[in-house]
Amino acid sequence: MAGPDMDWAGLVQMCTDKGLLAKKMYVVFTTPTNGIGPVMENVEEHLAFQHELQNRGIMFGAGPFSDDAEKDWDGEGMVIIRADSLEEATKIAESDPMHSSGARSFRIRPWLLNEGKVTIELTFSDKGMKVL
Repeated sequence: MAGPDMDWAGLVQMCTDKGLLAKKMYVVFTTPTNGIGPVMENVEEHLAFQHELQNRGIMFGAGPFSDDAEKDWDGEGMVIIRADSLEEATKIAESDPMHSSGARSFRIRPWLLNEGKVTIELTFSDKGMKVL
């Protein structure tokens, strides 16, 4: 028999106590509402909005989802947002032209970033950069 669920604040505190990063973020799962057509009609405005979020330090990462066979794209994507609350993250997601136009709907899940590693290779001679 499974025990009771742990409340979110308790989990955050446990991760903090264990010395994990415990960085609270919000993941926006975004899904087409009426096929790929309306998504493509709004893609330029959406990308400009995404670049603005990136440049303001709000977006941690974003990108599309492939189908399970890694063959096709049906317009789904994900955005990870730095925000102080679910309400703030919701306002940000609602401002995305994909969502405000109705081309996509979204749902948001609070997320705790605990583990991972980012490695960046810089080459001075040709000013190259590669994320490993």
